[in-house]
Amino acid sequence: MSDLQRVAARMFCVGFAGTRVPARMRELIDRGVGAATLFKRNFENAGQFIELCAELKRLAGRPFLTSIDQEGGRVIRLGPPFTQVPSMRAIGETNDPELARRIGELLGRELRAANVDMDYAPVLDVDTNPGNPVIADRSFGRTPELVTRMGLAVIDGLQRQGVAASGKHFPGHGDTSQDSHLDLPRLPHAMERLERIELVPFAAAIRAGVAAIMTAHVIFEAIDPAYPATMSRPVLTGLLRERLGFQGVIVSDDLEMKAIANHYPLEEVVVRGVNAGVDLFNICQTTSLPETAIEALVKAVERGDVARETLDAAGMRLDRLYSQFVRPAHVGALSEVIGCAEHQRVIERFARCAPKKDPTEFQKGIVAEATTPG
Repeated sequence: MSDLQRVAARMFCVGFAGTRVPARMRELIDRGVGAATLFKRNFENAGQFIELCAELKRLAGRPFLTSIDQEGGRVIRLGPPFTQVPSMRAIGETNDPELARRIGELLGRELRAANVDMDYAPVLDVDTNPGNPVIADRSFGRTPELVTRMGLAVIDGLQRQGVAASGKHFPGHGDTSQDSHLDLPRLPHAMERLERIELVPFAAAIRAGVAAIMTAHVIFEAIDPAYPATMSRPVLTGLLRERLGFQGVIVSDDLEMKAIANHYPLEEVVVRGVNAGVDLFNICQTTSLPETAIEALVKAVERGDVARETLDAAGMRLDRLYSQFVRPAHVGALSEVIGCAEHQRVIERFARCAPKKDPTEFQKGIVAEATTPG
């Protein structure tokens, strides 16, 4: 296998079904795939899940990143005994950044104990559209100031515990009226509005050192009316890298979400995505697709549609993230961390602080469990 193929393969983060590492996943790891995203379908109990993540790392025999969506509320992939964290909206309503930091630390400690290196959290979208079908209570609130204040606290808590935070969904999914799991949303807002609302939490997170940022499968007409952010160089390089100064890892939301899969061939998505600035592509449902995507990227470099230097630059950013957050496999004392009394006290403190709300108020959207991050 050529060096180019391995460099290309490392830019993919894949998912798989089941509670053991399947043969197809082993083949992808041998091919050079450098990361995996885990879901509820991979969780049976705490001991099994910890060993599953450890096995992925051992099979790779090199630094291998494990990631998950453990936001809180309705987006929790790990059931009990992992501490069940409230939704970001509920946390935001306390307006208590210290409590948010404690919850970030709780998440980070438990994920670190479980051999998980990156959490696709927090959501930094500002929920300005009450009819938004996908963000809703996943957002800290309806103002950029509140989302910024609480989001930075969760980022700090996670990363203090050695787990990379990944703010999402850049440059902002909070005002859409469509769910990108199901369709391709468009936002017509002028740049003035984006700078005043959507971009505020992301810019602050960048200044605070967030490790990764996840892209939105949304078309932002004021920046690039032709392509969603995941495939847009004006969004990812022009805005995120050059204007906002982000030097960390740009990770895509799942390429199998219908916003992308129903509108663009996979080969085009990968080529446009890497040229736009994506460092790590999520392909989480179909285990045959990563091979297709890797080959598409290799061929694009060979014919000159993607510069090899672009892959090398992505590799350097991944190296920095891996050196800071990716850890070797270990098996810890579960009762000392996961679901421990200290963490339960944090949740009890939240319960005392949280305002009483109608529990159905923000239950509009259903995030596809199943098999897509973001």
